[in-house]
Amino acid sequence: MVHPPRLENRWQDRQVIVVACPGQGSQTPGFLAPWLELDGVAEQLAAYSEAAEVDLIAHGTASDADTIRDTRIAQPLIVAASMIATGQIVSRAERTGDGHAGHSVGELAALNAAGVISAEDAMRLVGIRGRAMADAAALTPTGMSAVLRGEEDEVLALLAEFDLTPANYNVAGQIVAAGTLENLARLAESAPRGVRVMPLQVAGAFHTSYMAPAVESLRAAMAEVEHEDPARTLWSNRDGALVTDGREALDRVVTQVSSPVRWDLCMESFLAAGITGFIEVAPAGALVGLAKRGLPGIPTVAVKTPDDLEAAVALLNGEAK
Repeated sequence: MVHPPRLENRWQDRQVIVVACPGQGSQTPGFLAPWLELDGVAEQLAAYSEAAEVDLIAHGTASDADTIRDTRIAQPLIVAASMIATGQIVSRAERTGDGHAGHSVGELAALNAAGVISAEDAMRLVGIRGRAMADAAALTPTGMSAVLRGEEDEVLALLAEFDLTPANYNVAGQIVAAGTLENLARLAESAPRGVRVMPLQVAGAFHTSYMAPAVESLRAAMAEVEHEDPARTLWSNRDGALVTDGREALDRVVTQVSSPVRWDLCMESFLAAGITGFIEVAPAGALVGLAKRGLPGIPTVAVKTPDDLEAAVALLNGEAK
């Protein structure tokens, strides 16, 4: 089994750099194109495509927004991009991050970065996950909407009124609601003054009971995966807990398919660990946006393209200005 290099972390002046992997909805048309200009990336993507059973090069360079919104395609694209960006950072910095976490499907890339599973297994699993979740989503027309600027108790009461589930607790003032499209529309129409409801570009009510049919498919696939205990700090998006057992890490990835993502608790854990820097790998942007609110004063880098690698390496090596 091929894992990322087990490089020694260099803790300098209590430096704690967290490398985070984004979730579904972060993809945009053509976002893999600049990465293909780097040596070896085309070969990596070809191998990842075979493992996931998705043509990542075609979908990451030529497919339109509607095509890559398909869960079967979006999830492998995101995990592949995160692993490629992480690998490029590690090879340039000659060290790994001090801790890793992933939002939703990004947790598979984080498990690879932490040394729990191989890149090939991460891609095989994300292919299975994406297909299983797409099949589950096809059973009932569902979706997700971000609820912005509301007080948590009031938002949760409103979601319960419309039979919606809080699928993501991202940061104070941002909860993602999930459920039927009809109920999401009713929520938007009834939102209190000052509260914004923004539909997300995803194809189902992920991290809710609607995804229960996908759980067993992923559980069966996980049972066959070789794994090791994390070689580096790894936080779970289920509750922000530190995970030190490889089998538990895999089990948590299975159950989070139908349970809420608690990114808010992950950021609390980063703060408790003394975080000094935050790097979001490709396709980046959303988590850095949350970090600016949930991790005030912490330097951040969003690695959207290879042009951002220099800044990530500088932050990782304590050289950022």
